[in-house]
Amino acid sequence: MSNSSIDYYNQHSAAFIASSVNVDMSPLYDEFLPLLPAHAAILDAGCGTGRDAQHFIQSGFTVTAIDASQALVEFASKHLGQPVIHKTFKEIDDMNAFDGIWCCASLLHVPKVELPQVFLKLQNALKPNGVLYVSFKYGTQERVHNGREFTDLNEDGLTALITQHTELKIIKQWQTIDQRPERESEVWLNALIKAVPVL
Repeated sequence: MSNSSIDYYNQHSAAFIASSVNVDMSPLYDEFLPLLPAHAAILDAGCGTGRDAQHFIQSGFTVTAIDASQALVEFASKHLGQPVIHKTFKEIDDMNAFDGIWCCASLLHVPKVELPQVFLKLQNALKPNGVLYVSFKYGTQERVHNGREFTDLNEDGLTALITQHTELKIIKQWQTIDQRPERESEVWLNALIKAVPVL
């Protein structure tokens, strides 16, 4: 994530929290969680408010949550009642540690040129046959909006990135409409990606 995007979340954390902390994401949970074993270890990478991590914890999973924004780390730590780690995607160095990794509306702030290396880090952090969820704003461009940098992807764009990694396989891609009030015109690309060990 660029420094400008991190600065945005640090400076506008209150507004971001208010707009996102209570959004119902259950349709996405219903796609992701059934693919994980009971009591799975989940990394919520770019956890924001901790909304999703809280649901995972309440569902009986063990959750490690990270975020690049210090302001959101502080809020999410209180929200979850457990420490949230201040860390960027580039700093992820776990190996075979997680059954699932959740990247909801977080990878979209990584410059496209850096995404292959980030996907490699996520691949390494997954256990064999682990599952990665990602979401991006739907499109094909890199852009700056209100001080944040975005990498928009469609199905072809994400597929091209993932095929660079021999141990990752897309198992599903689908589009959804933004669930926040007055954001219904925004379309998201969602994907489930599996870590498939090369024999």
